[in-house]
Amino acid sequence: MVRIKLLERSTKNMSAFSVAVAASTIALDQISKALVVACLETGQSISLLPHVISLTHSTNTGGAFGIMRQGNQVIFLVATGIIALGFAWFIVSRRAGDPLSFIGLGLLVGGSLGNLIDRIARQKVVDFLDLGWWPVFNVADVAIVIGVIILVIVLAFDFMREKSLEIENQ
Repeated sequence: MVRIKLLERSTKNMSAFSVAVAASTIALDQISKALVVACLETGQSISLLPHVISLTHSTNTGGAFGIMRQGNQVIFLVATGIIALGFAWFIVSRRAGDPLSFIGLGLLVGGSLGNLIDRIARQKVVDFLDLGWWPVFNVADVAIVIGVIILVIVLAFDFMREKSLEIENQ
């Protein structure tokens, strides 16, 4: 597998890279939400590609994609922190040398913190990406989903590699 030299360095460099991915994700998320809040009234929608995607200013007091809209904010704040810290610890302790793990972790933590910032500052999350057939979501939600997918793929390949080595060593 070809790897970029920058990404092959050390756990310290990889951790810094993961923080940079998280910070970029937070910045993109918060800037996009600020633009939506400044330019659209709540409930207002602008079609970007007809019948494909619209910008719809919506708010969400629940979880990702509108799950548990009547949920307790304290539960979401605590759960977000625990999940982010848990994933960070797990990935750093298990996959210190794999650049994809750190990218996935950066996206997951950045997305989680982007929505956490909204929950603390606004007591709700600003959503605006509207496909019409799925609950309205935001950049942080996309980052979380992509981060989780990357981490699941990396862990699945790691598991298969370990099982393959066990079989070879028997």
